[in-house]
Amino acid sequence: MQHVLFTDNLADLSIAEACRAARNAGFDGVDLTVRPGGHVKPGDAEMGLAEARRVADGEGVSIPMITTAVTDAKEPHAEPVFAAAAHYGARMLKLGYWEYRPFGTLAKQIDEARERLERLARLGEKYKVLPCVHCHSGRFVASGGALLYLVLREFRPGEAGAYVDPMHMTIEGSLSGWELGLDLVAPWLALAGVKNFRWKEAGRDGKGQMRWRWEYVPLEDGHAPLPEFMGYLRQLRFDGVVSLHSEYKGESSWRRLSTPELVEQSRKDLVYLRSLG
Repeated sequence: MQHVLFTDNLADLSIAEACRAARNAGFDGVDLTVRPGGHVKPGDAEMGLAEARRVADGEGVSIPMITTAVTDAKEPHAEPVFAAAAHYGARMLKLGYWEYRPFGTLAKQIDEARERLERLARLGEKYKVLPCVHCHSGRFVASGGALLYLVLREFRPGEAGAYVDPMHMTIEGSLSGWELGLDLVAPWLALAGVKNFRWKEAGRDGKGQMRWRWEYVPLEDGHAPLPEFMGYLRQLRFDGVVSLHSEYKGESSWRRLSTPELVEQSRKDLVYLRSLG
């Protein structure tokens, strides 16, 4: 497996500084943000990724994947982002999210997501890059492994990829749902994003119901069963890119870490993750 550090929470660092921090923490490369607010702006994908690749090569790290906000090939920056990714060796693209809209329309939205993914798959085929759908929890069309399967099932592996995520899959299926979901999307397995969480009381609502929210915690301290999850990846002979999502800034983290603290925690998380095989 190739372990890379997601640069979303390193936005205060330059690309060179982010690459150096990742290398010093033991990572093979970076999962570079190419989206609004990211390290590379979508409208500057060609020049931005050219410079990023030059810098990464100089720091001795790779950029095997990028994280985008692209959700349809009809978007103005979709083709330039795919083309630039191909030119500079980022063969895996994380797509943006199709948000789940009002209750009662999910089946139609899955069909619409498939239509968008079909256009993106053709664009990926043109540039020899793989568009990957992230299994994110919450109000998204591909929330949880079973829904991701419904989006992907009409595509051949190699046309579109499953970007699995043990934290989000456990939030949507804490007992066995994450396992069943991984089983369903296994033929399309292309990327894995790793982080962990725990539930925390969020107070009672106006009807007296206790509400809960999740917060990010170090990998070994959370509810997602990472040893079992990584065991299944080994069983599936997955040897691709694993992106570590160190979401340790802001109110959603168990502690608000500074950038140096986040890099150090990422180093510790990577040691633990590699110990799982």
